[in-house]
Amino acid sequence: MRKRRRPARTVRLRFTVLYGVMFLLSAVGLLAITNLVGLGGMRVSQSAPPGTPPVEPATLAAATDRIAWLQAQLADTHAAQSRQLLIGSAVALTVMAVVSVVLGRVLAGRVLRPLRMITAATRRISADNLHERLAAQGPADEVKDLADTIDELLERLESSFVAQRRFVANASHELRTPLATMRASLDVALAKPEPVPPQTAALADRLRTELDQIDRLLEGFLMLARTQYGALADHTMLSLRRLATVALDARAAGITTNQLTVDSASAVDDSAWTRGNRTLLTHMIDNIIDNAITHNHEGGWIRLATIMDGTTVQLVVETGGCLLDQEQVDRLAQPFQRLGTDRTHSGNGSGLGLSIVAAIAAAHGGSLDLRARPEGGLCVAISLPAAAVPAEVSA
Repeated sequence: MRKRRRPARTVRLRFTVLYGVMFLLSAVGLLAITNLVGLGGMRVSQSAPPGTPPVEPATLAAATDRIAWLQAQLADTHAAQSRQLLIGSAVALTVMAVVSVVLGRVLAGRVLRPLRMITAATRRISADNLHERLAAQGPADEVKDLADTIDELLERLESSFVAQRRFVANASHELRTPLATMRASLDVALAKPEPVPPQTAALADRLRTELDQIDRLLEGFLMLARTQYGALADHTMLSLRRLATVALDARAAGITTNQLTVDSASAVDDSAWTRGNRTLLTHMIDNIIDNAITHNHEGGWIRLATIMDGTTVQLVVETGGCLLDQEQVDRLAQPFQRLGTDRTHSGNGSGLGLSIVAAIAAAHGGSLDLRARPEGGLCVAISLPAAAVPAEVSA
């Protein structure tokens, strides 16, 4: 670990110098204005006031009156001069206070401008562009030291993200080989000419089911790693209505088997288009439809709607059922979180479906909203950035 050298010039020193000079100039200006006002008052006081009596008094009584009159005039002059100095000082203080506030704001803005630039750059950097750095320029002060520390933190975060993505991908790929070997060994054992005992056949079916579950779990890990830490290479124009229709048609058998009623014709907007990766968005909608079919009661219903709302498009999938706790529903977007098997026809879910949906939506600049319906059941709403409807479709 490199030794961090002490900054040569600190922000505190720069603030001290700048504000010290500012207040020093303010004091000089205040004194200059006060002295100018005072000198003007003294020049006024040196002129002879009107109604001056004769210079040479004839008698002692007249001289005494003259002295008293001069003393009164001198007192009045001093009072007027004091009032003039007081008014001038108040005006000068007000002017310099305003000037000091303006100068302080300007100087503080110039000093703190690097901090604002660091804040804006840090907010711009996310998990998708951790390779970017602040690379702050300037003197070796606390601001530069803070920027360098943030760059080091971003470097460690990038290394951690890359290592996590590589581990998930490698582990998922490496685990598929022994799984395939185990599945092939089961098939070979069951394909022997001699009769297979019923217990062995039942055990083989159980093992094959568990292997399929592990395979789906690994596939979910790969999808999460690709979505959260991978780049979206393909961006095409896609209709949410068409993707949802294809997903429903592909699952018509499961819908019929579970005796579910699907309502999708009344609230489907063909203008709800977005731009994104076809594979990921298809997987996202497939997961939502699968979740609506699996986590439903026999004879239940599914309501699907696509909505165009200004700059966003929404895909809303609602299902009926029992009353749910909103706090538990909020945790469904986290990996391995499920509401239990009482709402499902099968307890084989991996708990990654909605977390994958949330990751894919976030990767496309959207969001996932899960709400427990007051009447019972679940409402899943996905918001994505809207895209213009292609010209050929509009025509």
